[in-house]
Amino acid sequence: MSHPVYLGLGSNKNPDWHIQKAIEALGQIFGDVVISPVYRSEAVGFSGDDFLNAVVLVYTNLSVAEIKAHLTAIEDHNGRDRSQPKFSDRVLDIDLLLYDDWVGEYDGLELPRDEITQYAHVLKPLADLAPEMIHPGSEQTYQTLWDNFQGDRSLKPHALSP
Repeated sequence: MSHPVYLGLGSNKNPDWHIQKAIEALGQIFGDVVISPVYRSEAVGFSGDDFLNAVVLVYTNLSVAEIKAHLTAIEDHNGRDRSQPKFSDRVLDIDLLLYDDWVGEYDGLELPRDEITQYAHVLKPLADLAPEMIHPGSEQTYQTLWDNFQGDRSLKPHALSP
């Protein structure tokens, strides 16, 4: 049985190109990739170029560890520099946000990711993609979480350039 897996994508260095390359690479691994709208937002935690962010849905039987290994390989292939601080420019960042309705620590990763409810650039595209889905920690839908979100909501829709 395949599990629904939601992944967060972000880039602020040649972001149109890197987001598209990430989606292509994810398609090669997982098959069909369902993509949220893409949003432009200011860098969080540091002064830098704006980020492009999206959330994608894939289905898989892979373990969390196997997914993480694939995501790391895609990031590395796109030139991700892991020596940089957490809040810094990124050519590509792919985060495993949700694995089915799992709650807890799996292969060193806490699910669901806290970033879902902390940052508009994660919550809004997830609410667009799965508005009626229930967040496994809060028991609220993603649309309700977005409607009640108290943080910075300044996101701008962005169409990826070819």
